[in-house]
Amino acid sequence: MRDDRIDARREATRLTEPVEEAAALARKLGLDPYPVNYWIVDHDEMNELIAYGGFQRRYPHWRWGMAYDRQRKQDQFGMGKAFEIVNNDNPSHAFLQESNSLADQKAVITHVEAHADFFANNEWFGLFGDGEGDDRSDLDAAAMLERHAETIKGYVEDPDIDREDVERFIDAVLCLEDTIDQHRAFARAGERRERDAPADLREQLDELDVSEDVRRHAFDEEWLDELAEAEQAKARLEDPHNDVLAFLMEHGRQYDEESSKAVEFEPWQKDVLEILRTEAYYFAGQKMTKVLNEGWASYWESLMMGDENFADDDEFVTYADHMARVLGSPGLNPYKLGMELWQHVENVTNRREVADKLLRVEGITWRNFHDVVDFDEVADLLAPDPAIASITAETLADLDPDDPRVDAEALAAARDGEIDVDRYPWKVLTTEGLAERHFSLCKPQNRGFLGRIRRSELERLARYMFDDAKYDSVADAVADVDYGAGWRRMRELRESHNDVTFIDAFLSEEFVTENNYFTYEFSQATGDFRVASDAAADVKKKLLLQFTNFGKPTVAVYDGNFGNRSELLLGHQYNGISLDVEQAKRVLERTYDLWGRPVNLMTVVKEYDEHELEIARRRNREPTPTEVGKRIRYDGERFETHDLESDLEERIAANDIDYDTKPDDWLT
Repeated sequence: MRDDRIDARREATRLTEPVEEAAALARKLGLDPYPVNYWIVDHDEMNELIAYGGFQRRYPHWRWGMAYDRQRKQDQFGMGKAFEIVNNDNPSHAFLQESNSLADQKAVITHVEAHADFFANNEWFGLFGDGEGDDRSDLDAAAMLERHAETIKGYVEDPDIDREDVERFIDAVLCLEDTIDQHRAFARAGERRERDAPADLREQLDELDVSEDVRRHAFDEEWLDELAEAEQAKARLEDPHNDVLAFLMEHGRQYDEESSKAVEFEPWQKDVLEILRTEAYYFAGQKMTKVLNEGWASYWESLMMGDENFADDDEFVTYADHMARVLGSPGLNPYKLGMELWQHVENVTNRREVADKLLRVEGITWRNFHDVVDFDEVADLLAPDPAIASITAETLADLDPDDPRVDAEALAAARDGEIDVDRYPWKVLTTEGLAERHFSLCKPQNRGFLGRIRRSELERLARYMFDDAKYDSVADAVADVDYGAGWRRMRELRESHNDVTFIDAFLSEEFVTENNYFTYEFSQATGDFRVASDAAADVKKKLLLQFTNFGKPTVAVYDGNFGNRSELLLGHQYNGISLDVEQAKRVLERTYDLWGRPVNLMTVVKEYDEHELEIARRRNREPTPTEVGKRIRYDGERFETHDLESDLEERIAANDIDYDTKPDDWLT
């Protein structure tokens, strides 16, 4: 009979060296990851971990079984295989499937080390806690989620609590798990973002020194009270509560059928709501940085496995094939998009560094740059020092221990035979040496990148050259290039950005053109999808819409006493994309379970005139919809749809940020 644990121990022994060396290489490259604990698991255990979001223990709920079944079938029918999963924790925990080939295990390990670096240094992950992000040593997410699992399990097994009630309550909360204020630190997220309260007219009258007689005759006290209340209500509408779950924790109720009124939550309900809200904030960082994080891990994995030959000769073809499949997956691929964006940032930074030096050469200006610079000569001059580019046991004598690119201590050990430099040449180099060894503009695929710099960018560089340093020749200028500029810039950006801010800042026209991105839209006229635009601005808008609020509709609390009837008023912050009304109604039913009183949702819907649709089909153009504000109300039994008051519609209507990515003539 097969002993699974013996197989796991055997695999762990085989991977001991790759794990140690990958961690050392990651740090040599300038990464600063959390320490990582690696676990060897079998096929079924891996599927369970993926279903549980990367953790071994989660609270009892049917969603995990559904996720497990989906993952198992994807693997069974060849729709995608999971090689690893890693979680955001300190230390991080990574799970490797024991059936993976050694090439796949090495790829996974290098990928995980980069993820652990991103977890440890990205500020959006640091928001879970006090938001300072300086000390994350006490994160211990695995222990937190295990405590949550035990707590909810206790409620499920409590004979005084109906299991179906617990599951139904969890279902209701999970429908709203993304309605949090993910841009604020968890410790302060429940605090409402409010402007200064509107001034009471009475105070203004006091400042004007209006006499009592005038006030008594001109301003009725009851009218002043109504005005003050109206102003407060208006202020609430202008400053919605973004953390819906926090609002429900404080003001939510459950409907009691016996008394026919809303009553306080049971203690277990308050506890479950707080637990699920906490977990929503914990996972928010991963949802907000999916492209950035996967791209970061893919970039460094590729550099370590390919450029630094962490994959042995007999493993490289297997690795390259699997990496190509990952990057070639159809649809919006976060690995591909993220990696290409990071490579673009690196190339642009390095190009700017080289251009800055060349513009300081006598006789070279931003106007004549493309005419007088020999880009082939520059490429040859930029090539890494042969002593750095190719390191073997026979070439160790060519390295100078006083060279800042060389790790003197490691070089001495290598010369004494303590380091297998033929297998791990990077060990005798510093981060500075590795940056020169892997300078992006020297790679074959990027050889023409410097020559494609635009005159407008050259003009900006020249305009802000405040020093008067000059070089006598191109060779002197290139010799002064900082090879670490690109990596340093990448590390700076990975600290502060999420997917939305990164795409907004760095998805340029040049990037869109070189990587062949385009948008497509559903045509109301033809009833199918059509390519709409390849313009950079349209591609950026489409991607920003895809990643804003995790790609989900943004909904906030506008009033907890709507119509002075204790009704909840939610608002869908419309951005040009209409809600699926039927799906929205199902969510309102769940929200009612957390409010115990009627709930309302403000939104904007697009209505099409049938005659206009027919004309559009005949003329092969898009019909123009009419945007109408609606308020959907649910009272626990039935739905009502009302026209939305104009002042309320203004609160949720799209502003100057327009996500319509269809040019006016896209079907002509």
